[in-house]
Amino acid sequence: MNPLEFFRLQTREEVLALYDRFPPVGAEEVDLAGAGGRVLAADVPAPEAVPSFPRASMDGYAVRARDTFGAGPAAPQYLEIKGEVPMAAAPPQAVGPGETLRLPTGAMLPAGADAVVMLEYTDEHPDGTLEVRRAVAPGENVLQPGEDVRRGEVLFAAGRRLLPQDLGLLAALGVARVQVFRRPRVAILSSGDEIVPLNASPGPGQVRDSNAYLAAAQVQEWGGLPFLQGIVPDDFAALKSALAAALKEADLVLVSGGSSVGARDLTLAAIQALPGAQVLVHGVAIRPGKPTILAAVGEKPLLGLPGHPASAAIVMEVLGRPLLERLSGLAPRPSWGGTVPALLSRNLAGATGREDWVRVRLRQEGDTLWADPVLGPSGLLSPLVKSHGLVMIPLGTEGLPRGEMVTVRLFGGGD
Repeated sequence: MNPLEFFRLQTREEVLALYDRFPPVGAEEVDLAGAGGRVLAADVPAPEAVPSFPRASMDGYAVRARDTFGAGPAAPQYLEIKGEVPMAAAPPQAVGPGETLRLPTGAMLPAGADAVVMLEYTDEHPDGTLEVRRAVAPGENVLQPGEDVRRGEVLFAAGRRLLPQDLGLLAALGVARVQVFRRPRVAILSSGDEIVPLNASPGPGQVRDSNAYLAAAQVQEWGGLPFLQGIVPDDFAALKSALAAALKEADLVLVSGGSSVGARDLTLAAIQALPGAQVLVHGVAIRPGKPTILAAVGEKPLLGLPGHPASAAIVMEVLGRPLLERLSGLAPRPSWGGTVPALLSRNLAGATGREDWVRVRLRQEGDTLWADPVLGPSGLLSPLVKSHGLVMIPLGTEGLPRGEMVTVRLFGGGD
């Protein structure tokens, strides 16, 4: 790739459209207890109906609805109490004309009955009769078989990330194991002679490797399995060897640093030298994050992140997360992560020729939620730490005025 092509920037939408070429990782079967947060690799049909029998939804009395017609406070109807339906057992007998059985919420409706009169509309008399002061319609206060879940219906489609309530429903249906996609394995490398390990004391011109730990935490939060591959010096052979080794073990490779145009920036050259490698993107029309690289090595993606920590973090939010979700098998969504509407607290100028992602901090003032821009160079981490999320100034927009209603994409937002 000619270095001048770096300036032929691709839009974020164009980059996202390239992700379809990367297939989701393989599937595995897991126990339900370990399926929380996993992405389904196959539809899950209901093996049975819920409920599987007609049951009371209120404490009261099982009746034939027709025996209560016309009942009211001034003209109650009277039924003969024939006993009680226990929980977790079949009714002891059917309900005949003019008869009733006591039953608690969740108990099985006896044969002959088609409704339940709530306890508060009744009185029991010493002679064993029930006074009913309110009429009920057929089916009232009764959960019918299959009313919650019909046998054979698709409970959850492939591509859904399982939530705690999903596991509850599956457990109620006796589903003990589910097919899910593997968690994508993500190799994370840092490149550059100026990068030193976490436990080292940086010398002149050196910095600790913060990008790797930040990216690893993001990958883990989004459902991937990160593993740190260490620091690679500014050496072509060493970087090529490290990338090749990472690709053998990982489903996705992240490499930070060395992605811009410069004499010591070897990432692009090392990627191009890998067998079967194809550089798809070198330069994205976003700020921060312009020098981002996307490459395909066979069916595996490789994402080159900017060296500046804040830039790398935002590129991961905007481009890395959708890529990881694609590999995870997650179904496409209208938007990623959690969002909240807020009013912009100051004027913001846009970036010429680029989509601008601005860090903001949320502030509640009475009934109004404000988004305060947190400005600072892309090499600083503290503005990112002080922020709650990002606001996007669209490509071709001069800026956003104070008081504009904006959508804040929250860091750590859920599904």
